Amino acid sequence: MNKKVLGSSIALAFVLVTLCSRFGAGSAQRKPATMPAQPVSAFSYLPASDGVALIDVRRLMNETMPRILAGDPAKLAQANADIDKFKTRTGIDLRAFDRVVLGMRYTYPSPKVTKLETVAIARGTFDPKALVAAGRSAAGGNYREEKYRGATIMIITIDDQMKLFGVWDIRINDLAVCALDPHSLAIGTVANVKAAIEAGPRGRVSVDLAALANRDSKAVIGFGANVPPELMASLNVGNDTIAKDANSIRQVYGSIGSTESDVSLMLVARTDSAEAANNLNDTITGLKQLSGLFIGRMAPARKALAQSALDNLTITTRGTDLEIRTQVAAANLASVIK
Repeated sequence: MNKKVLGSSIALAFVLVTLCSRFGAGSAQRKPATMPAQPVSAFSYLPASDGVALIDVRRLMNETMPRILAGDPAKLAQANADIDKFKTRTGIDLRAFDRVVLGMRYTYPSPKVTKLETVAIARGTFDPKALVAAGRSAAGGNYREEKYRGATIMIITIDDQMKLFGVWDIRINDLAVCALDPHSLAIGTVANVKAAIEAGPRGRVSVDLAALANRDSKAVIGFGANVPPELMASLNVGNDTIAKDANSIRQVYGSIGSTESDVSLMLVARTDSAEAANNLNDTITGLKQLSGLFIGRMAPARKALAQSALDNLTITTRGTDLEIRTQVAAANLASVIK
């Protein structure tokens, strides 16, 4: 394989992995932009967004994570301890949620830099008054309230690194929380929680975008995002050939699913033409052929995980969509969870 193809493969991998990691990780055939009745309420209160993710919290916490960490009791205990710590610091019990949807909006504070403004809408069973009391008690003196359009926003100063759902590291400074109705919470920065209040129970997120995140009703996590030219420019791909291919991507979407033994990933890059999708297919296929060179240098546990993902990797082009699927044994994922 020549240097041009090698460079293109590595650059495209960077683009797709970056997009997937920013939006979270069904069928790739186009479907009408409609959503089943039950998940509609999950997208309520979402403001206009560039990307959305839908998380089945109960399955993630009660099925997927225990299966992944079943062979490492210490990590499983630590994940549960981190969930308890989040409750202690904020008064929010993540185990009370059924679903969480994330709405993400891109901002470009400077050239080649993209930041995400994110708000979470959590659906579950909780007592709004008890939540306020718990938040005030947990935060001690680092608590204040702000009224906005008839709603009460709790603002808790955390100023610390914490783990969300015991898995994802996030830096929290001021955490704003607002009970939007008896079953919905908005969580994020003060500005983003205010945007959720403004959106109201009907929400303002694009129905088409929400449908992408909800294509697979059995997924643990579903996600969908638009890919505007400004976002691609901020990734600074640098290679003319790969930049042309990458700039043809208009949307990414996909899902993460789990069974008793496996965790699966489906990722789709939707391009502006069938030719562009075929070009992406060629580049990703070339990358797959090269991956063995890098896998051999990994530590044994990560090497087994990467090799399994590579062995199960399938790349398919359908019209303007490039679909990537793979799956790994749930137990093998414990090696990448810190």
